Amino acid sequence: MLVFCEDMRTSLEAYVLVLLCLFLSSGHRIQAFSYDYSATTECLKEPKRAQYGGGIIANPEFTDGIDSWSVFGRGAIKEGISENRNKYIIAHSRTNSLDSFSQKVHFEEGKLYSFSAWVQVKNESENVAVVFRTASGELIYGGRVIAMDGCWSLLKGGTIANFSSGPVDILFESNNTAVEIWVDNVSLQPFTMEQWRSHQDQSIHKERKSKLRFQITNSNKTTMEGAIVSIKQSKSSFPFGCGMNHFIIENKDYQKWFASRFKYTTFTNEMKWYSTEKMRGYENYTVADAMVRFAEENDIRIRGHNIFWDDPKYQPEWVKNISSDELRESAAKRINSVVPRYKGKLIAWDVMNENLHFSFFEDKLGKDASSVYFALAHQLDPGTMLFMNEYNTIENCGDEAANPVNYIRKFQEILSYPGNEKILAGIGVQGHFGSDQPNLAYMRASLDILASSGLPIWLTEVDVRRGPNQAEYMEQVLREGYSHPGVEGIIMFVGPAIAGFNVTTLADKDFKNTPSGDVVDKLIDEWKFKTTEIKPDSEGSFEVSLFHGDYDITIKDPFNNTLTNLNYKLTEHDTRDTVQIHINAF
Repeated sequence: MLVFCEDMRTSLEAYVLVLLCLFLSSGHRIQAFSYDYSATTECLKEPKRAQYGGGIIANPEFTDGIDSWSVFGRGAIKEGISENRNKYIIAHSRTNSLDSFSQKVHFEEGKLYSFSAWVQVKNESENVAVVFRTASGELIYGGRVIAMDGCWSLLKGGTIANFSSGPVDILFESNNTAVEIWVDNVSLQPFTMEQWRSHQDQSIHKERKSKLRFQITNSNKTTMEGAIVSIKQSKSSFPFGCGMNHFIIENKDYQKWFASRFKYTTFTNEMKWYSTEKMRGYENYTVADAMVRFAEENDIRIRGHNIFWDDPKYQPEWVKNISSDELRESAAKRINSVVPRYKGKLIAWDVMNENLHFSFFEDKLGKDASSVYFALAHQLDPGTMLFMNEYNTIENCGDEAANPVNYIRKFQEILSYPGNEKILAGIGVQGHFGSDQPNLAYMRASLDILASSGLPIWLTEVDVRRGPNQAEYMEQVLREGYSHPGVEGIIMFVGPAIAGFNVTTLADKDFKNTPSGDVVDKLIDEWKFKTTEIKPDSEGSFEVSLFHGDYDITIKDPFNNTLTNLNYKLTEHDTRDTVQIHINAF
């Protein structure tokens, strides 16, 4: 049997597709994993083909009209045909939010299900969600999109079957029952956890490593025979870090524990406005400054968190009830104080925190408040990356406010504000996961959508709530983030018990690892090249696959035992499969 795996790329600029062909025991059916950024936020005149050929969906592209689809609820359904003779399905005469069309599929417990469909609504712009209805009647949201009239938008998401195997109805929901829902090219593709993990590993190898060819020569260009080359990674180029708090200033054990593991951090509270100006007009940066000094002394890079928090609950007490004019004056003082103070000391600032869920500054100062503060932060520190930081964008598909499409729409509004076009911007998604099995299919789909913006993504506050499988779920989340090509950094909001970290605790009061701590240490070790001694071939050459980062290379002369030391930096931007490096050692 001859099997072909099709590479569906239209252009490298459009999206990145990582293809892995796996055979299933039943009929050798091929399943292709993909990071597909294609048109994820565009609205197209004609929809693209169904991913995975529709997967387990019957009649996914409606070539047979509306066969295999049925009415759900009190509405009606019919076939639609475009000017190009493309067929799709329409739900109309709707009276309830879930009145639509449905298809019954069989879910297998423990499997992940990647979903996508192209959606349009008639005469409106509305939020449309995909909902999976289990045999027990439970409604599980799998993703949503803002659909429009006159063009097709991609609804992308997924779910994991955390319930007994059985029938599931695929439904579509829109709260505005006056609109018609149009859907085309539906896909639902199941994957086992083993298949999902296999793809993560393949993507890590592709995105985080490069294969290099070294050529060792003598100073006279002749081949060096018998040389022994030692390669040691001194630093990773991927930022993988951990939050820290004020306990680190005085606790030597905490300092040693942290510095031995992490080179990137975010202060959990100490740079926030309510920490630095508890009383109006009395700024105190003593704690934050001490933490910055500790980080600098230990070569730890800092993400600034945060300039402003849009949640009314987390303003300094004296700010909560002042007038709009007083707030404008006080906020200007705040940003003009904190940003210049740490200019050149930070790699990023969370300018606005949680402004998809809350709008304290917009309500008081006008709808452009976030845009104005991004502009001012850029003026004060143009070399530092500026983030909008939000929760539930990748971890909770039921949160309509923070879904990835809304995130991109809001951030585009901020970046299109006059003067903000040249801001060095990044997407910050917090990643606070519950104690249940994380929905990795939705997480991946959300990261795909966010990556379509072209902006770098950071997971900024990752943790997992306590539960019997906390360590396992923490590992799943971290692997998913690290393996995604759009993610350029991960910071966890975790730490030792002695510092008060009680959501995900990595070490007990005696700094002995918890199971979650074991996971983090294991991943730090796994995502780093192991020190290796290599003997080149008779031509003085060898190949090796290295994680991106900084390396110390030592070459030992086999005849006189002299050593030559050099440094090499391998970056993720080097796209060559093989790099020839000539080292004139002696």
